[in-house]
Amino acid sequence: MARKPPLRALTSIDPQALATFQAGIRKRYSNELILKELSACAERLGRSPTMREFAADGEVSIHPQTVIEHFGSWNAAKRKAGLVPRRFATREELLRVLKELGDELGRMPTARDLDLRKGTMPSKSLYWHTFGSLREALRQAGYDLPIGEERLERAIEQGAQIARTLGHLPRFSDWSETRAKDDRLMSEWQVYRLFEARRGAWSTFQFLVCERLREDGVEVEAGGALVMPSSVGGLHVSLDGNSRPAQTARDNA
Repeated sequence: MARKPPLRALTSIDPQALATFQAGIRKRYSNELILKELSACAERLGRSPTMREFAADGEVSIHPQTVIEHFGSWNAAKRKAGLVPRRFATREELLRVLKELGDELGRMPTARDLDLRKGTMPSKSLYWHTFGSLREALRQAGYDLPIGEERLERAIEQGAQIARTLGHLPRFSDWSETRAKDDRLMSEWQVYRLFEARRGAWSTFQFLVCERLREDGVEVEAGGALVMPSSVGGLHVSLDGNSRPAQTARDNA
């Protein structure tokens, strides 16, 4: 079958004039403006946006294809904007971002630092999934982690996990019973000795676990019970299965 002749309008186009026109059209959106829109979209979403999410954002005026035309690919644009692509982040990229954050802070980054930069930094869960723990990621990023601090961090993370399972801060006996079922846990005595076995050692450990949970958005009552973020019908629903009256301003006065 003979090929159709090209349309007359297309054959009459001056290639140089077309290139000049297309370059002028692209200048409607500067690279800086596109990166600013990407960052703003990420901040609204609370994470690095996909092409679909970017296109669906009512406050965005740029089409994803325009982003690709300017930067070569969607992920290249997100990297330029400081947004590590969620699905395609390499171990090297994750470590590079961690090092850059440390340079910015002038110290070793923490899980809280990552939370405060949600949407512009990889999540701490991505580091845990990729490296096994944030501490291991920090180690591979070149940070010097004293053995004692590393063990304490491990104990706090394990304590927070046990607390979520039990619905309350782990007691000494809770830890012993849980470790009998999972020998990957540190022993209760190993945790105890981290505090030099001094008076109030376990309650000090519980305080650190409580602080970690609160950083993660989990409310902890004075008695150690974990509480769901929302209350229903004037009742706080604790993770241990009990319901308690929600405190009012008068109660706290």
